[in-house]
Amino acid sequence: MGFKDRFAVAQPWLSLVVRLAMAGILFFAAVPKLQDIQQSIRAVRAYRLLPEDIVPFVGTVLPFFEIALGLVLLIGAFTRAASIVWLLMMAAFTFGVIWAWATGLSIDCGCFGGGGEVEEGTTNYPLHLMERVGFIVLGTYLAIWPRSKFSVDQLLLPAPVESTLTDSRK
Repeated sequence: MGFKDRFAVAQPWLSLVVRLAMAGILFFAAVPKLQDIQQSIRAVRAYRLLPEDIVPFVGTVLPFFEIALGLVLLIGAFTRAASIVWLLMMAAFTFGVIWAWATGLSIDCGCFGGGGEVEEGTTNYPLHLMERVGFIVLGTYLAIWPRSKFSVDQLLLPAPVESTLTDSRK
């Protein structure tokens, strides 16, 4: 059994782990924001990227959107599309961190609750960026290999032609 065959067996299980990790990250990020919507709004405002008129809307809707995307990933529905939405969110969050760092803002990203302006020297932007890179890797993996065990997609979508051929040779 070569690498390709072993990967074909392991891939749905790896995708399950990645999918559940992404869902967990979204829930972990959303719950503190839901518990304090005003703080979520302050966190969005701290980036100074959006017009003030839409900051309250974004700060309020963001945790609900994170929960909804987390639920979609948890059940494994539209997994590739969900990972692309995840990647777009991570691109926006990464841009926000780079923007804050480049413009000299001293803020807590508010990614997992909290957020807003903090004392100078207390923000570790390189660490936040490394975290985003890890999240982008997860989303990229799942966008490329969305098929996973215990998913709605698995129930609704036909098996790929490759696996059908492999199964018939056994």
